[in-house]
Amino acid sequence: MNYLLELLHQPLPWFVSGPLLGLTVPILLIIGNKSLGISSSLRHICASCLPAKIPFFQYDWRKEIWNLFFVFGILLGGVFTSFFLFNNDPIKVNPDMAVIWSQYGIVDFTGIVPKDLFNCNSLFSARGFTLMGIGGFLIGFGSRYAGGCTSGHAIMGLSTLQLPSLIASFCFMLGGFIGTHFLLPFILSL
Repeated sequence: MNYLLELLHQPLPWFVSGPLLGLTVPILLIIGNKSLGISSSLRHICASCLPAKIPFFQYDWRKEIWNLFFVFGILLGGVFTSFFLFNNDPIKVNPDMAVIWSQYGIVDFTGIVPKDLFNCNSLFSARGFTLMGIGGFLIGFGSRYAGGCTSGHAIMGLSTLQLPSLIASFCFMLGGFIGTHFLLPFILSL
């Protein structure tokens, strides 16, 4: 039993978590011809909670209630993990990356995310607002504009051989590379 708990405290290796995540696609298709995606759940929540006559929210959201349970399960899994399976060891960061980040004043890697970037005080700085406020808006806008998020396109769309998902996934990756190598150093220097 102790071995199992010790195993659960460690991150799953990619060769375990990848196939488990990949198996959700055929399971969802076999169980009820459902598509994996997370960003659409916000639309379902708005459609169920807002009685406004906005055309985008005028559809039978009850047919997609399974998606809300799916997202709620992810949330519960995160809460359960943070309370019962949390590992207090510092996050292992590549030494070369730690040197690069230290140039921007990011040196505390004791939490899940760098505390120098993600805390209440930094939210009200130019860097924090750019990363969390503007970045969050752009992610939401981009997922809506692309007709889905990275999990929907890259996992579900590619596995069902959809050309729009291939194009969207290529653009997600290209945007990530550009953001990491050009935009992030600029934002971190704010």
